[in-house]
Amino acid sequence: MVSTPITATYRLQLRGPKADPHGRSFDFYNAIEILDYLKDLGVSHLFLSPILTAVPESNHGYDVIDPTEINPELGGKEGFVALSRAAREKGLGLIIDVVPNHVGVAHAEQNPWWWDVLKKGKDSHFEGYFDIDWHEDNGAGGKLGLPILGRPGDEDKLTITEYEGEPVLNYYDQLFPIAEGTYDPDSADTPEQVHDRQAYKLMYWRDGVISYRRFFSVNSLAGLKQEDPLVFEHSHRVIRELVAEDLIDGLRVDHPDGLTDPFGYLSRLREVVGPDRWLVIEKILAVDEALDPRLKVDGTTGYDALRELDGVFVARSSENTLSMLALKHTGSTWDEQAISSTEYVLKKDVAHSELAAEVRRLARAIRRDNFSTAGSAVTETQLISTIEQLVASMPVYRADYVSLTRVTATVAADLSRRFPSRRATLDLIVAALISGGEAFTRFAQVCGAVMAKGVEDTTFYRSSRLVALNEVGGAPGRFGVSAAEFHLLQQERARLWPKTMTTLSTHDTKRGEDVRARIIELADCPGDFSEVVDEITSITPPPDGATGHFLLQNLLGTWPVDGVITDDYEKRMLAYTTKAIREAGLYTTWTEQDAEFEERTLHWVKALLHGPVSERITQFVGPLAHAATLIGLGRKLLQLIAPGIPDIYQGEEYFVDSLVDPDNRRFVDYEARRASLEKTLRVLRGEEESSFTVGDVVANESAHRDDDVPYAHLLDRYNEAKQVVVAAALHVRSHYANDFVGSDYQAVFAEGEAEDNLIGLGRGPRPDRVDVIAVATRTPFRLMARGGWGDTTLTVPEGTWTEVLTGRTVSGTVAVDGLLNYFPTALLIRNTADE
Repeated sequence: MVSTPITATYRLQLRGPKADPHGRSFDFYNAIEILDYLKDLGVSHLFLSPILTAVPESNHGYDVIDPTEINPELGGKEGFVALSRAAREKGLGLIIDVVPNHVGVAHAEQNPWWWDVLKKGKDSHFEGYFDIDWHEDNGAGGKLGLPILGRPGDEDKLTITEYEGEPVLNYYDQLFPIAEGTYDPDSADTPEQVHDRQAYKLMYWRDGVISYRRFFSVNSLAGLKQEDPLVFEHSHRVIRELVAEDLIDGLRVDHPDGLTDPFGYLSRLREVVGPDRWLVIEKILAVDEALDPRLKVDGTTGYDALRELDGVFVARSSENTLSMLALKHTGSTWDEQAISSTEYVLKKDVAHSELAAEVRRLARAIRRDNFSTAGSAVTETQLISTIEQLVASMPVYRADYVSLTRVTATVAADLSRRFPSRRATLDLIVAALISGGEAFTRFAQVCGAVMAKGVEDTTFYRSSRLVALNEVGGAPGRFGVSAAEFHLLQQERARLWPKTMTTLSTHDTKRGEDVRARIIELADCPGDFSEVVDEITSITPPPDGATGHFLLQNLLGTWPVDGVITDDYEKRMLAYTTKAIREAGLYTTWTEQDAEFEERTLHWVKALLHGPVSERITQFVGPLAHAATLIGLGRKLLQLIAPGIPDIYQGEEYFVDSLVDPDNRRFVDYEARRASLEKTLRVLRGEEESSFTVGDVVANESAHRDDDVPYAHLLDRYNEAKQVVVAAALHVRSHYANDFVGSDYQAVFAEGEAEDNLIGLGRGPRPDRVDVIAVATRTPFRLMARGGWGDTTLTVPEGTWTEVLTGRTVSGTVAVDGLLNYFPTALLIRNTADE
């Protein structure tokens, strides 16, 4: 039974002491210590990263090695129960993160299910738990092919050692079991001969022989067959227990698109958790793709909302200027056509390389599932290349949802029209897909993996017109979101998915919300941005224009406003640089590293940090960061008031400069946040005034160089302001619950010379009743350039309204200049006492 209505969640990244080089942890007991803070902040539920036993060194928990127990590194079952009960005592609930698609197998001995399969092969009780290809034509002679060996013929590096009293094969730091009856210690058998008797076969990793389904192209994560009722029950035993003991209020499901039957899995999961517990899924939707309403879930994890909330703050009129700037420095405009073409090329390349094993397995399934003689003349080369072309052309993660039944047919028809020579091969593929056998499922799974690796993990590290838009679920080719699109999509969310999650930052976002806000603001000053890019790159040329244009925006998004480059900041930026250029794969990759290019790129970044242009960057970043503060505050308020259940990623009630993982998993200073919240609550109660004003921001664009107003003090003000906005919105959601989940949505517009600079929304129980209004400032540079709000006004519905952030009362037609002279955003609630 769900005891706490869900109004907002707060994401916590749990980890044990072995995941941190200093032995620090953030476990269930650490979470108990901040319950008072989270309660006072105004959230209703804690949203926990995966709680089941993962690799001890994991700092994320998605590499589960034992789904049948709660992670002892986090406090085990006892610690989880203590957290749940402590949260309930304070009126808070718990949401947990579930990882059904895969388990960690990096070190086989850590995963008892995988170890048993390696040891016993098809005779293992757990053989059916994994998606393994045992066919004789699997490339490993019908054995379980493992991409382990560093060189061809490295079997001679195998030794026989002992693990937990049993003989095992040892390959450097990896252990593999020896089946009973296949090794006699008194014999003269070599380790290679013992290896040849096993159910598995260690393969050279570049051979591309991988006999099990992986999570995308990650060899250390093996897919589970959740379509098997036995596997489902065994791997969800803990969840059943937590539901039966009423210890959790909902679940977030990681990557259901990787499963054989996501629809069936989610239907079974809904039966386990019951009709009232919250259930959201990590489903990445294309811009024009709707979530299938037949799914028995409450919505997605919010990447669709993230695109909208970012995009509506982009100065869309700068598109051509930034396209030309990108063309000058990268050779591409990175417009919609360029993005689409790049995605296709890179998806096709991924299917041919990283995911070649999956494509070949799909090809074998297509041959087996074809019940006619059609396509018998199609060669293996023709079949493989056509599969690569087909999956690269698919516009969605997977198209086997009922709401997307025509997608595959449309893509196949287009390929048949454009490439007549492919028709016989397409007929072979389609015949197999129609059969509904293995090929049908395998095709959907391969499409999702190709989309993730080709788009999110490669294209989004190359596209650089405005890198803030290169986010999971994003559409950088569209260059922002119009107010009309934004409002229509919010209204749709309020009507169809009122309990879907919304987010601005997650453990997977490539840049945190505040870094993206600063980069978004680059589009608000396209001329100045173009000038500084040209100046920086002429004085300190990057080793490659495209790489430099991409990395420079990320540096501008994180650059310290006071210009002080600490060792920690430099270390973080160099680590990000290495990751970014390897993901982009232009000159170096994770598997084909070009040490010379990497060294030149890292040297270039160091030159930016400490060389002749560093002061120029600091001068440019000062005004940019302050303007981005205005965006960050307003966008945060819209997220918290807009339709859906908002999630706050850990620590993001302050301004945070996080980039992609693991940078966004740094420890959070909750003591500082707890201390400032006391003042925040006094401000909201009207007992104290906030030290933040919009006037300060505008007047102190270069305040980091003013000894009288040190940047640290300004940062304190900004953090205080963001915490005020977050706490105010969360408390309004809590106290006016009827105006949110299941309520109506209305667009709010200003009138006057600067009306386009304001974006607003209203919430209420029905179309003719609005009780809560949130408004935010867009494109602040352009607003300042025109001299401010001028005669722009906002008309509120009849009655008196209280502006929560300042305590002021307004009614009728209000001058926006007066409404937003304190904060760049306003939260208005109707005074019901007047009615």
